[in-house]
Amino acid sequence: MMTVLETIKRSTEFFEGKGIESARLQSELLVSHALGLSRMQLYLQFERPLVPAEIDRIRENVRRRGRREPLQHIIGAVEFLGLRLKSDRRALIPRPETELLVETAIALAGPAPARALDLGTGSGAIALALAAAWPATEVTAVDSSPDALDLARENAVATGLAGRVSFVRSDWFDALPEGARFGLIVANPPYLSASEVAAASPEVREHEPSAALGSAGGGRADLDAILAAAPGFLEAGGLLALETGVGHHGELVRLATERGFARTESRRDLTGRDRFVFAWTGQ
Repeated sequence: MMTVLETIKRSTEFFEGKGIESARLQSELLVSHALGLSRMQLYLQFERPLVPAEIDRIRENVRRRGRREPLQHIIGAVEFLGLRLKSDRRALIPRPETELLVETAIALAGPAPARALDLGTGSGAIALALAAAWPATEVTAVDSSPDALDLARENAVATGLAGRVSFVRSDWFDALPEGARFGLIVANPPYLSASEVAAASPEVREHEPSAALGSAGGGRADLDAILAAAPGFLEAGGLLALETGVGHHGELVRLATERGFARTESRRDLTGRDRFVFAWTGQ
C-alpha cells in the first residue's frame, strides 16, 4: 500500500510533468481535501498507509487537475479576505489582486458609506467582503449572469451574510432604481483583450466564463462604460474603485477627468504592475 507521503510525491511528479506550478503545494492540497484533513493534519500522517477508497478519491482529484481543471473547482472553495466561498464554473475564481482592490477601497473610503455597490459580482466575493467589513452598510451586488447570481446568493447564505447584501440582475447600472446613489462603487469587470484571453492558461481559458474575462476595444469597453455612467450613481465625494488591465491606466485617468471626477489615483498590484484606478467625485 502507498503511504500519504508516497502519494504526494507521485502526484507532485505528475503535476511537474504537466507544467503545473507549485506542484508540491497543489498535491498536498488535493490529497488533504480527498482525505478530509487540514495540511497540518496531513503532515502528521505522512507514513499512514492509504486504503483503496482513499487512493481512488485522490487519483480522481489528480486526474482532474492534470486536465488543468482549476484547483479551486476541484476543492470547491476559495478563501477571500477571511471568507470561504464556493467556487465553480459559474463565475471567475476570486484572485489575490481583487483582495487588494477591496482592502485598498475600504482604506480609501474612510468612514463606512451608507450604501456600497459591487458591479459584476460573480461569486459575490467583493460584495460579501464589504458587508463583512461594514456591518451597517447596505451593499448591492449586480451581475448580468443569472448563474453567477445564483452562486453569489449561495455564498451569501454560506457566510451568514445573506441578509446584508441585495442581489440584482443588471447589465452594469441598467436595472438599478432611478436616483440610486452610493458612497462606494467597486468593479472588477472583464478587461482582457482578445489576444490576452487566447494566451491565458487552460485553467482560465477553458474553465472560467468567457464573458467575465474579455472585453471589446482591447479590453477597455466595459471599463469605459462604467467610468462614463458611475458619476450619476455616486454621492458627493463618493469613490469608484476599478480593477483594470495592463496598459489601460493613462486613458482611464484621462477619461475619468473628462467625466467630471475631481481626483483620480492609479495604484499597482502585488507584482508592481498598474492594476487599480480610484476616482472620487467632487464634494
